[in-house]
Amino acid sequence: MSGRANSISSIIIVGGGASGVVMAAHLLKSPNPDLRVTLIEKRPHFGQGIAYSTLLSAHVLNVSAAGMSAYADDPGNFWRWLQGRGLVDPEQTPQTPFYAPRSLYARYLGELLDELEAREQPSGRLRLIHEESLSITPTASGVEVALANGTSVVAHLAILATGHDEQPAQGHAIRMGSEADTALDPESRVMVLGTGLSMVDAFLALEQRGHTGEIVAVSRRGLLPSPHRKGNPIKLDVADIPLGTQLSYFVGWFRDLIRENQKAGIDWRDVVDGLRPFNQKIWQNWPASAKRRFVEHTKAWWDIHRHRMAPEVYAKVTDAVQSGRIRLVAGRVVGIAPGETFSVDVQPRHSQLVETFDVARIYDCSGIVRDISTSSNSVVRSLVDRGLGRPDPMRIGLDVSANCEIIAGDGTVSRKILAVGPLTRGTFFEIDAIPDIRVQCARLSKQLLG
Repeated sequence: MSGRANSISSIIIVGGGASGVVMAAHLLKSPNPDLRVTLIEKRPHFGQGIAYSTLLSAHVLNVSAAGMSAYADDPGNFWRWLQGRGLVDPEQTPQTPFYAPRSLYARYLGELLDELEAREQPSGRLRLIHEESLSITPTASGVEVALANGTSVVAHLAILATGHDEQPAQGHAIRMGSEADTALDPESRVMVLGTGLSMVDAFLALEQRGHTGEIVAVSRRGLLPSPHRKGNPIKLDVADIPLGTQLSYFVGWFRDLIRENQKAGIDWRDVVDGLRPFNQKIWQNWPASAKRRFVEHTKAWWDIHRHRMAPEVYAKVTDAVQSGRIRLVAGRVVGIAPGETFSVDVQPRHSQLVETFDVARIYDCSGIVRDISTSSNSVVRSLVDRGLGRPDPMRIGLDVSANCEIIAGDGTVSRKILAVGPLTRGTFFEIDAIPDIRVQCARLSKQLLG
């Protein structure tokens, strides 16, 4: 990629959620006066996407504010923004765990973009378009992005930053906050498919609406995410980590590492967080068989330890579990009979018996798309359908090179269409959170523009 910095002056970013705004911010750090960045987003507001569009104050970040700067080279940026607006206690320091409402983070990204737009207005280096992108097509001189309003935008290259794509709601289940999520009898029993962070969001939303009925939360393992605790990640060297091994060997090594540290009084979180700088390298060095086994069998256990809840949210959720307000069920739904209510048959894990629950509503909180070729995003689906892109071997994202370049169906690497953020999880795995996305965006910006 090193030879292209001189030839690139126009870049389209498709997707103006968090990943897209962070990408634009890093590109616009370039002093190149000829640079033109076009950011396209179909939602009414930039910087939100699925993650940060919530307005509920109970929906807080899962990473403390000190780790949420948009800039890789300025880790204190978000903290200073909070301080400057009187949104944190003046006595607090960046080391104080503070889990800000996600709506505040959306405001931060929105203001960051507003500042960039004002700064770049005289130069015209930033253009914002509110419209849905339908497709990206390589041309002789670059790319053309077709928009839903019948127009198109051209540039030297395009970067896909469409973020998370939720699994379509299954059968009779609906999405929390969708048009189908109409008023409920507050005392009615509801079912939630999933027990991860999306289920936690659903519970908090129901609480805020005044719902008091039982919530039956069903997932294969019935596991809740763990809480954050203040700590100090252990120091690891890449030489300490067994790269390229089969999954069983790696899991054994990691469990032993946790046990050794716990004997010394060190919290398991500090071991998990100590591994974080190497997570992408570990994933990339695993053979395909290890990756597949991890996704199918180990990821659920990893997620509840790696992607944790704010302590105050965890306290609310565990209180609800202990009081019977939330009932966790490890099992799978084997049948749904609709009527005035839904009769849902659930087969508990490791059992042949079936338990039936009568519920007023079923919420699908099963998370993100598990096969990128079924994406609801028009651009992603168009790339795959036309062979310009392909799913990664796990089908959890688009196949991209180590330099974020889209890989076509025939294996050729595109120099004109790239991707950042969750779309690239098949190659980078740990690329869902801002601390990882901002590093990826900074690296890609440097590769493209120097």
